[in-house]
Amino acid sequence: MEKNELYPVFLKVSQLNVLIVGGGNAAYEKLTFLLKSSPRAKVLVVSLTFKSSLLELIKAYDVSVLKEKYSKVVLKNKQLVIAATNNKQVNKQIYIDAKNENILINVVDTPTLCDFYMGGIVTKGNVKIAISTNGKSPVLVKRLRQFFEEVIPDDVNELTANLNTYRKLLKGNLLTKIQKMNKLTKILLIK
Repeated sequence: MEKNELYPVFLKVSQLNVLIVGGGNAAYEKLTFLLKSSPRAKVLVVSLTFKSSLLELIKAYDVSVLKEKYSKVVLKNKQLVIAATNNKQVNKQIYIDAKNENILINVVDTPTLCDFYMGGIVTKGNVKIAISTNGKSPVLVKRLRQFFEEVIPDDVNELTANLNTYRKLLKGNLLTKIQKMNKLTKILLIK
C-alpha cells in the first residue's frame, strides 16, 4: 500500500522571504492560499503581466511586486519559491536556479519539481490543520477541509486557552504532565 511520506511543518512566512513567479491564475491561487493562512506573509510577486484580480489581492495585502521577466537575481535572500508561470521551460529554469541556491521550491502542477506541496488548511483561531493527499487528489483535500471547518467549533480558542492555562499549572515531570493532559482531553474523542 502506498503511503504519504510528506512531513508537515508550519512555516512562519512572516519571517521568511517568499517569491512567487507568475502573474496569472496559478499565481493568484497560490498567493490567495498563502495569504488566507498567513496574511502577514512577506511575498514578492514577479511577472511581466498581472491578472487584475491578482493586482487587487496584492494591493489588499503588503505584497511587493516586480514587473519584469524572471531572472535568477530575484532569488536573492529568498527561502521559499513558487514557480507559477504558464511556461514549462521558465518554471523548469526557476526550479534549477532555486535548487542551485538550496531554496525550497514548488512548481505548480509539476509534483516531480516540488520540495513541498501546498495542501488544504483549516484554521479556527489558534487551531490549524494541514491536509495532504500526497498531490493525488485536490478534490478530496477540499472536501476534508470543508468537513473539518464544519465540525471544529468557532469557539475552539476558548478550549485552547483553558488547556494552555491548565498545562502551565501542572506539576511533575514531562511524562506525568502528558498523562494528565491525555486523561483530561480524552473526552474530545468520544464518538
